Amino acid sequence: STDVDLGVLARRTPGFTGADLANVVNEAALLCGRRRGDTIVMADVQAAVDRVIAGPERKSRVMSDREKSITAYHEAGHALVGHVLPHTDPIHKVSIVARGRALGWTLALPTEDRQTHGRRELTDRLAMLLGGRTAEEVVFDDITTGAADDIDRATRMARAMVAEYGMSDAVGPRRLVTREDEAYLGGTNRGEHSEEVAALIDEEVRRLLDGAHERAREILDTHRSTLDSLAEALIERETLDEDALAPILSTTGVPA
Repeated sequence: STDVDLGVLARRTPGFTGADLANVVNEAALLCGRRRGDTIVMADVQAAVDRVIAGPERKSRVMSDREKSITAYHEAGHALVGHVLPHTDPIHKVSIVARGRALGWTLALPTEDRQTHGRRELTDRLAMLLGGRTAEEVVFDDITTGAADDIDRATRMARAMVAEYGMSDAVGPRRLVTREDEAYLGGTNRGEHSEEVAALIDEEVRRLLDGAHERAREILDTHRSTLDSLAEALIERETLDEDALAPILSTTGVPA
């Protein structure tokens, strides 16, 4: 039996496939069994969703105080930039509990299922992706390897905006990669176009990423006290849900 608010579950799982939802239910049932419960409760479902999205917790992973601080500021950077920008999804949860390969994670959930994404939305996403690395830079005057996945995702997104989605004014509404040639989006294949066009694409990708970095830096500098508060709360509590995030992010003056 279950004691689950289906409305909350629906809001937490936008874009989930039937298989994803089946995995959530199975994980929730396992978690219920582990605590010897008779009823699947909302806490089981929320933990199951986190597990499906971010992977299993790595409870054996112990971080040093410095690594914990860097991870906290990194995730706080993602969350703060994502909260301030107008075209990103609402920040639902931030954690420095290691899951899968990640030392920490920031969960932003859309309010509805969407099949298309605008240029403003993707541009804001780029800044949010680089928010973690930029926070490390702002606070520690250094950067770590923890941003590698963020950089990979941001680069692929920027290249797709330029070469696939026609979102660069300099390149124009041209698709410069075939659907069968996705390797190009990772930067390994120039496709059937000139070196001049390839160089233009690279320049536009750099422009998008540099702009995203500058926007993230401006937000983090402007709201440095909020960044510090988020990081301190993460170090103390490790995971912040919407209720815990709301009073801290409200200090930016930007509504949720």
